[in-house]
Amino acid sequence: MGVPVPPVERLTFALADGRTLSALRFGSSSPRITLLHGAGLNAHTWDTTVLALGQSALVLDLPGHGDSSWRDDLDYTPRALAGDVAAALDAWTDAPQVVVGQSLGGLTGAALAAARPDLVAELIVVDITPGIDTSAGPAALREFYAGPTDFASRDELVDRAIAFGFGGARPDTERGVFHNTRIRADGRVEWKHHFAHLAAQALAAHHAGDGATPSVLSAAGWDDLTTTAAPITLVRALHGFVSSADAEEFARRLPDARVVVLDATHNAQETAPAPLAELIASAHASAGM
Repeated sequence: MGVPVPPVERLTFALADGRTLSALRFGSSSPRITLLHGAGLNAHTWDTTVLALGQSALVLDLPGHGDSSWRDDLDYTPRALAGDVAAALDAWTDAPQVVVGQSLGGLTGAALAAARPDLVAELIVVDITPGIDTSAGPAALREFYAGPTDFASRDELVDRAIAFGFGGARPDTERGVFHNTRIRADGRVEWKHHFAHLAAQALAAHHAGDGATPSVLSAAGWDDLTTTAAPITLVRALHGFVSSADAEEFARRLPDARVVVLDATHNAQETAPAPLAELIASAHASAGM
């Protein structure tokens, strides 16, 4: 017997500056769980986790990703994104949330929890800390997105993802590429998210000698985490970006936080959806929701 598919609705919220923020709302009751994806992904990365969770959830396309508008100021730092997320949560939720953020979404969740504690009942940060080594996995992601930015077909993109080691089984990679790309009027396929286009520009500038490099990590992330009043859990993916040393630093700086290790890759929501969903459900229950 298969997992029942909950009702799902695409939501669109108009921000004050005219941009829009898009999200998927799963379930028929008011959500108590909000999920934030990582850089270069979109709300659909959480689909299997939400199905395993079996509870109502709000899953956002972060600004510059999925069906949400790109930012004209190119500011995709966690605090800038958190302001947009807060505006959407004010409109779409009626109670504090268990906020689960993977990678960039995790740092955005921390910024949200620090600035708007009324919106966050608990924070789960998936495979990111403000102190991770950006010369390893994140650098590989920048190279992957650095170009070309358009392709003859989605199959070409799937091949590229697998060649870089970012794809899982080919059908799973094909699904991810489908949800993360669009076909232009000229028939070429391009990434929907702004990061790919910014990475290409930054790499070109770097090769030209100005040393530019895109990054969303900053010391502000530690400030946000240490001033967060809500309970915090770090999920370290065993085959992800957060090393054991990174996790130890996290635990030292945040002695009241919990650290959990999952046998997963950086995109734990795709490679370990069931154990991640179990952890989220536990947080949801402990928060008394």
